Amino acid sequence: MKVRRSEGIRRYLDGALALLLAPLLVLSLPALSVAQTPAASEEKPDATAASAPPPATEKAAPLLAPVPAPATAAGVVPAPAPARDPVPLALVLPLESPVYGRAAEAVKAGFAAAAAAANARYTVVAHGDDGVVAAFAKARDAGARVVVGPLVRDDLKAIATAGGELPWTIALNQLDESSALPPRVFTLALAVESEGVQLARRANADGARTVVVIGSDAPLQKRFAGAFTGEWVLLGGDAPLTFRLDRAPDMLALLQREVRRAAPDAVLLALDARDAALVKPYVGQATAYTSSQINDRQTPEALRELDAVRFVELPWLADPSAAAFARVARPDHGSVMLDRLYALGIDAFRVAQVFVDGEPATLEFDGATGHVALDRSRHFLREGTLLQFRDGEIVPAGSR
Repeated sequence: MKVRRSEGIRRYLDGALALLLAPLLVLSLPALSVAQTPAASEEKPDATAASAPPPATEKAAPLLAPVPAPATAAGVVPAPAPARDPVPLALVLPLESPVYGRAAEAVKAGFAAAAAAANARYTVVAHGDDGVVAAFAKARDAGARVVVGPLVRDDLKAIATAGGELPWTIALNQLDESSALPPRVFTLALAVESEGVQLARRANADGARTVVVIGSDAPLQKRFAGAFTGEWVLLGGDAPLTFRLDRAPDMLALLQREVRRAAPDAVLLALDARDAALVKPYVGQATAYTSSQINDRQTPEALRELDAVRFVELPWLADPSAAAFARVARPDHGSVMLDRLYALGIDAFRVAQVFVDGEPATLEFDGATGHVALDRSRHFLREGTLLQFRDGEIVPAGSR
């Protein structure tokens, strides 16, 4: 099996969470490719525990089958005291947080749909802004073999520094590059860095040899630009010429002159949706790339300005009519960011279910968040679908 290399969702969680909501009904997804490592030191799951797939093989049977998944799914088990029949999967989310609660609900809804479709039981442990360590302890004491969470970067930092033995943990965010993951912790995140790496590879494959990066001071955009630049240089490209956005009209005119003088083959817009639409007319005919942040219910005027801009998006949003998701309910969340978190919950269940039998040697599948592959640093890397704006519509990149 091929395992591909690799931002967390902090921008989603810090910037737009007043818009979040979630329920879901039924699910059917493609097969999962996985090979399991020997687990001599791991106890086997109790034969009476939650429904889970048989030990994984190189070609696993389809993971999920369509089963109704109401918002209060019968498979949800309140977090109990230790029992003789422990539930192996625990979902630990900041459902009681006034800031992150609605984001957590979106992830929970996607996870619940996938679990119901697989006829698997799980327990939910809710916590507030400062309760993640106690919530993890509660999940562990309840007998969970796999914990999905935390969702927030600061909560992951708290778990990483708390010490103590953890169950297999699928974190839905990631630490800073300088911080090491604790043992038994893996990350599955909507990381903007993954998009930066993918776009650098695409620009290189498209034949670009010179690149200009136009960015803002937002931490999210800095991480996106940094990931693109790092991968671009690894591919043999020269360090891109970089400009910081200044919205003043005279500075935009200066930017236009400088970009024209540089004559790049490609331009990376490390900007949010509003700023990318503002800057695009000033970058000339070079192929422009940007992050999924651009796909945020743009106005018709902005769509015209963004014509031909290429970006990466989750398959869940890129191709709603795909056969893989044909039986999946699509509630109107009113927010693209919420849709992404919902898709993250679906894939988080798929990963967690594999870990019930121990750490897999390899794990790779096509999911709601993209092509997902486990790397050697315990990160799940994603590759999304490349799209572009054309005549006010979103179409596959390269289409005419």
